[in-house]
Amino acid sequence: MFRPLEFIRTVRLELKQVKWPSHQTAMKMTILVIITSTIVALYSGGLDYLFTTMIQQVLNR
Repeated sequence: MFRPLEFIRTVRLELKQVKWPSHQTAMKMTILVIITSTIVALYSGGLDYLFTTMIQQVLNR
């Protein structure tokens, strides 16, 4: 049987045990994720453009 109040109490107890990162650490990790995501997006977008161009060249001949 689902007991919502017991669940909420348990979640609160668990969250008290979490060691949260400092603001500075969280900002550094966020910036790292944004930079890494941008690099991966540019790389995959570049490959997509390259392969699309190559396929169009082959099909138009």
